[in-house]
Amino acid sequence: MGDKTYTLQAQPNGPGIDPRAPRFGANITWVLLLVVLFLNLVEGPGIRPGETGGVLARPSFWLLLVVTLLFAWGAFLGAKTHPYSVLFRAVVRPRLAPPEQLENPRPPRFAQLVGFVFTAVALVLALLGVPWGLFAPTAVAFVAAFLNGVFGYCLGCEVYLLLARAKLVKL
Repeated sequence: MGDKTYTLQAQPNGPGIDPRAPRFGANITWVLLLVVLFLNLVEGPGIRPGETGGVLARPSFWLLLVVTLLFAWGAFLGAKTHPYSVLFRAVVRPRLAPPEQLENPRPPRFAQLVGFVFTAVALVLALLGVPWGLFAPTAVAFVAAFLNGVFGYCLGCEVYLLLARAKLVKL
């Protein structure tokens, strides 16, 4: 998209974020989601009859709950206090050159909201005992985080830009 840089650029008087910070967080996220998917495959697609503790006894559920809470933090509280942002600013950012430009924080925040919705749906489906209910939405979130972390392509940001062009959200 030729105008992506312009449309994602922070407003001159508005707050902006280092565009490398969301990518850093996405890399942590896709690794965590990959572990959730692996654990879920090992545990099996659904609760077996007589399984003690049900879904609440599964490590994949609890790790996904942590990831979901991190998505909620990014979506509802923003990047400034998010643990990934704090880690990026404290450890990674001092070792890098300054960014060429700052990014509008709204698209990455929307992407966090999308991640929150997918992982929250996965948790609810798992609690309801839907076979593969935890796996399928988590796999979608994994693919999105992987694309952002490895290739710098933020699906949630692109959806946000489409919504902004349709004048459904503020850019």
